[in-house]
Amino acid sequence: MSDLQFSFKIESIPGVVGGQPHITGTRFTVKQIAVWHEFMGLGVDQIASEYGLSLADIYAALSYFFDHRTEIMEAIQAEEDLVTQLKKQFPSKIATAHAEGMENPVEFV
Repeated sequence: MSDLQFSFKIESIPGVVGGQPHITGTRFTVKQIAVWHEFMGLGVDQIASEYGLSLADIYAALSYFFDHRTEIMEAIQAEEDLVTQLKKQFPSKIATAHAEGMENPVEFV
């Protein structure tokens, strides 16, 4: 499938949402739509109504995702790896306080 089919609904612009492919005229990335639909189980209608997007927008984003699945899945994995690394580097103050036996760790923060 050619990228020309997505040209009116999906765009990538340097400096806009990090240059990621996104729905034209919005800051909703293809990756966000894919995560909501594929991993969180949200339906197309639900995504469209909850975020004020058209069904065509959602289907274009999902079509783009399926046509570029490998690169988008690699980006999702890279973000998950970064979160894991940051959690190790900067542990939760609340979890640490709780582990140290504080009764109300929220007051600690």
